[in-house]
Amino acid sequence: MGIPLKQAVEIGSYLVKQRLMGRKRFPLVLMLEPLFRCNLACTGCGKIQHPLEVLRKNLTPEECFAAAEECGAPVVSIPGGEPLLHPQIDEIVSGLIERRKFVIMCTNAILLEKNLHKFKPSPYFTIMVHLDGPRELHDKSVDREGVFDVAVAAIKAAKAKGFRVSTNTTVFDGTDPKVMQEFFDFLTELGTDGINVSPGYSYEWAPDQEHFLQRENTKALFREILAPYKAGKKSWAFYHNPLFLDFLTGDKDYECTPWGSPSYSVLGWQKPCYLLNEGYYETFQELLDKTNWEEYGHTSGNPKCQDCMVHCGYEPTAAMDAMQPSNMGRAMAGLFG
Repeated sequence: MGIPLKQAVEIGSYLVKQRLMGRKRFPLVLMLEPLFRCNLACTGCGKIQHPLEVLRKNLTPEECFAAAEECGAPVVSIPGGEPLLHPQIDEIVSGLIERRKFVIMCTNAILLEKNLHKFKPSPYFTIMVHLDGPRELHDKSVDREGVFDVAVAAIKAAKAKGFRVSTNTTVFDGTDPKVMQEFFDFLTELGTDGINVSPGYSYEWAPDQEHFLQRENTKALFREILAPYKAGKKSWAFYHNPLFLDFLTGDKDYECTPWGSPSYSVLGWQKPCYLLNEGYYETFQELLDKTNWEEYGHTSGNPKCQDCMVHCGYEPTAAMDAMQPSNMGRAMAGLFG
């Protein structure tokens, strides 16, 4: 299975409820960043470029729970930084699960194996390990040799203890489609439960600005990468709504719904989304009410949005499109890889 059945059913019920209530803007996934610190300095990431006084801060478990309840999204993704550097990450995860949130803890896995004892397997908990490709490609992406092998060992250890483990891969310009296809085969053989894939977004503070994909390049590259999957020759279990994959290959034309994946961190509610840093609000309602959403998205003309096709902006759009009767059959395919 790419997406767990329980998760798909509960999210589907949530979407139906929002539609019946007539809500136009509502969250699907809370991007909860309890800290910005990391033990890597990836060349394509701008999150660790904050000032030292910000990098030293942590959200408390209580602040995390309050944000999740205020927002109301059924899914909570915990990126960073590196979540396992947070001294109370286990309390945060268990508390969110107690609140019936589907928790996705994103990690580079350097600290995962020695911290597995802090967590318990749950249908509400997914460990998502960052792997940008096979050994040489991934270690180059994170700018440190040996990280790939550590991550693979941690995945095996987590699976052996009964955890649900998915992977997150960011695809950059110059990626060889065949290498990526072989990598997806490797992840399948490794026994991972789902593959999350997304084109890289050009963070303004990222050290490497040369390898981010432009929109048409993204479509062409993903058409090549996903060709065996689309043709039924591969059964990779993607942790995505299939309609989002159709968007990546250019078979669907979506507009961004940045409010679908709001971001909360030690700085507050980030305007307008997880990827752009244009200020912060104290409350989620302020984010919804005070943000001029027409200034963002591909059709807005905002140059910062023109090449973005990242999942946190477009997966919520695909989720809403999946509620159309003509798309339900296609969307159901996400339950079975």
